[in-house]
Amino acid sequence: MGNRPIKKFRSGNIEAAIWLNEREVDGNIVGFKTVSLRRSWRDRDQSIWRDETLNLRKGDLAKVLVVMQKAQEEILLNQDQKEGDDNE
Repeated sequence: MGNRPIKKFRSGNIEAAIWLNEREVDGNIVGFKTVSLRRSWRDRDQSIWRDETLNLRKGDLAKVLVVMQKAQEEILLNQDQKEGDDNE
């Protein structure tokens, strides 16, 4: 049947999936969740779909949110007027 995520969220070409994992610790099976963040795009030169995935642990999520917020602030608040607004 294969390993499938327990939940998925999608916005356009960005998808987050929550996975339930298990590991043996001191003779006991311990469950924990991880998140994969995936971005897909169509390669126009080869006419195929491509994607890249980042796998994150619970402790990584808050850090990712903070650095992405800061990156967004930098891009939106400090745009060069010559650049224009490309709305991407």
